[in-house]
Amino acid sequence: MIDLSPFFGIQENLLRNVPTKKRFLFNKINWGNRLIGLVGGRGTGKTTLLLQHLAEKYEHTQNGLYISADNIRVEAIGIYEIASQFIRMGGEVIIIDEIHKYFRWPQEIKNLYDSFPAAKILFSGSSALVLQLGKSDLSRRAVFYTLSGLSFREYLQFTGRKGLPGAVSLTEILETHHKIASQILKKGPILGLFRDYLDHGVYPFFLEGIKEYLDRLGNIIEKILYEDIATTSGIKTLNIAILKRILWLVATSQPFEPNIENISKHLGVSKPTVYSYLDYLERAGLLSGIMPEGSGSKLVRKPAKLYLKNTNLLRATAGALSSEDPAGAVRETFMQHQLISSGLRVRVPQRVDFLVEDKYLFEVGGRSKRKHQITGKENAYIVKDDIDIGFGNVIPLWLFGFLY
Repeated sequence: MIDLSPFFGIQENLLRNVPTKKRFLFNKINWGNRLIGLVGGRGTGKTTLLLQHLAEKYEHTQNGLYISADNIRVEAIGIYEIASQFIRMGGEVIIIDEIHKYFRWPQEIKNLYDSFPAAKILFSGSSALVLQLGKSDLSRRAVFYTLSGLSFREYLQFTGRKGLPGAVSLTEILETHHKIASQILKKGPILGLFRDYLDHGVYPFFLEGIKEYLDRLGNIIEKILYEDIATTSGIKTLNIAILKRILWLVATSQPFEPNIENISKHLGVSKPTVYSYLDYLERAGLLSGIMPEGSGSKLVRKPAKLYLKNTNLLRATAGALSSEDPAGAVRETFMQHQLISSGLRVRVPQRVDFLVEDKYLFEVGGRSKRKHQITGKENAYIVKDDIDIGFGNVIPLWLFGFLY
């Protein structure tokens, strides 16, 4: 008989300190599903979200149990053994956090799902590199949700701005952006808070201290490189320096249009190795590769543009986002992060920054950006930084932070 009391003790301590503010994804999850996988980058708030569900449904009972796969007792006893005993004792839902750190997790989750049809199993993992295996093994059983970093809208809510609208669709922004922006601006100035978000607003732990924010984010990058990528890809520790140089190349460009042959020569590794390293960095949530417009043979292996996943990672990698930094990279990094995180399809067309949903063209720039690049094009828009409100087909950049 396994003593579950230490796990319930840990759970009680965590539930006493769980935040009350919820991420956008909380109300989008169908908690009635029997097997739910929550995927997302480190630091995005997956643990908090799962604990909030536990607190809401099972706080005053022992029908729900939270365990973390990196707990030494979990590794020693095994997930299947712990969960099966809990369920046999009347448990209804078990939450397994950081599941990618447990080597046998896909098979044991599958066995639990098949053996206990009345129980619910929720799990989270940070490493897409590891979870890829589980997705294929559990594709017919699990429902997967992805938790992205905070949108600008969520950041405003977390900092106390009240009376904001909910998430707005891309169509609503394009058709009524002036009205939406006017309503938001009635609640107070926006551009200063937008600068703060670009600097330190993507990860919820900014609430724990802004001074320590970049140090914590730097630690997350190190863990992704040395734990997530190194332990799952077979890359030697000495070669992690090459991954860091790739990140630096992308972060200090405006934006980065990869030339694989030049990167190969510059780094002293083969072209296949460059492709593999870019793939590792993207699946680990550090890079975002945007493919060129087209289909079939037009879609090549090489992305048309590479970005850091979000502007906070850009700052942590390249330094402070001052006026001397590549402003174009900052703006485009924000734009692609908000678009992709809201589930929209993004491609790189010729002579314009982004093609969204194979229909809408967006050219991103500063206050003085002109319209010549979209002249004569249908469904084409200028997205301007440093403006409060737009007019016609000119839309303020910050408003795309309300997509989710």
